Amino acid sequence: MVVRNLLLKDFLRSFLNYSIKQCTRNIRLSLANASSDIDDKFKLPSRYAGSEQSIWVEYLELFLKYKPLNLGHGFPDYCSQKLVVAALAEVANSDNDLIHQYTRGFGHPRTVTAIAKLYSRLIDRQINPDTEVLVTIGGYEALFSIINGHIDFGDEVIIIEPYFDCYEPMVRYAGGISRFIPLRRANKDSSTDWVLDKKELECLFNSKTKIIIVNTPHNPFGKVYKKEELAHVADLCKKWNVLCIVDEVYEWIVYEPNEHIRMTTLPGMWERTITVGSIGKTFGVTGWKMGWAYGPANLMVNLQMVHQNCIYTGVAPIQEAAAIAFEKAMTNLNQKNCVFKSTSKELIVKRNYMAKILCDAGMEPLIPEGGYFMIADWTPLESQVDLSSEKDKFKDYRFTKWMIKNVGLGAIPPSAFFSQEHKYLGENFVRYCFFKKDENLQKAAEILKKWKTERNK
Repeated sequence: MVVRNLLLKDFLRSFLNYSIKQCTRNIRLSLANASSDIDDKFKLPSRYAGSEQSIWVEYLELFLKYKPLNLGHGFPDYCSQKLVVAALAEVANSDNDLIHQYTRGFGHPRTVTAIAKLYSRLIDRQINPDTEVLVTIGGYEALFSIINGHIDFGDEVIIIEPYFDCYEPMVRYAGGISRFIPLRRANKDSSTDWVLDKKELECLFNSKTKIIIVNTPHNPFGKVYKKEELAHVADLCKKWNVLCIVDEVYEWIVYEPNEHIRMTTLPGMWERTITVGSIGKTFGVTGWKMGWAYGPANLMVNLQMVHQNCIYTGVAPIQEAAAIAFEKAMTNLNQKNCVFKSTSKELIVKRNYMAKILCDAGMEPLIPEGGYFMIADWTPLESQVDLSSEKDKFKDYRFTKWMIKNVGLGAIPPSAFFSQEHKYLGENFVRYCFFKKDENLQKAAEILKKWKTERNK
């Protein structure tokens, strides 16, 4: 009896262990199948297929890990325009409690009025603040609203390279097809030496072309398009009935003797141009994330539809502060001490200093005509650096990552702003932002000088 009971206990124990194992296995299989089902059903939609981690996400992680001096990201490390800070303080301390609530969806009334007044003077045309201006969450959302509001499946968009990296994904997600044309280097010293090939551009226009995107002043090259260049684009737009999106967020950062020409002022172009601006670039407050688009009412309706079903309304206190800043800045618009023009006067000193320290380090900088980025040819140093530790396909990625890890200076690889076909055109360059405190530019000089000394030992 004792033996029988022991055998029964062993059997029950074995059976229980087996049952537990089977049950655990079945649960795991069920969970795996459930996970697989979820993954299959909720994978990234096909319109986003091919999307990759952006250059900004990738390099921010590198900057956080290695903590270099950051001359890569395109924002100031100080607030140069106290006018806007004072305006925001005025709004925050106002007795108007309603300013902290929802405002008009297409733009705070005081803000669209100020924007319309400013650009009416600049383009010598009366702009309707209610129907011809849209306030957005940064220039980024303005671009999103324009592209998604005007692109249908199969429409073609001409993108000039290098380009701000959101242009192409926005076109793709809207169902459009991007057609790329690179700026090509005619000479060696300045951003003006990067030009569009006229014949190459003409060949891209056809009956399917819906939009061309022009960025002037240009990021990252700092090119300021000349009137004759814009006129050629305008003639093609009129010939093929094409909308021109003009990304003018750096409109006020133009270095003499260069002049910013607004596409919408050219003959016959108001009717087919939507222009994008940004408070962040205008007054050096990128964290405010307030942009705008302006253009003819019949073209703006599409933007409004996208905007109202995506963002609906912007940040009321920021818009009110921006309006106050605009109103004050407009009081001396045509004078030498104009607030809008003060940033370029401040930055030209930094630009020239940046060019000098890059030259001293052995690179060949391209002097920008506008904006606050400088492209430099780093390949004169190629024989002096061992990039074998970096495995990226393109040389500028390897060089910038090596510099972050070994020299302590952060920059951005320009090939990130080219299509796959033309990335090779950016490989020999590196992009630096010089809208930084003087002491940080001096630190950059010290870092590069130390690196040069170590190379020459």
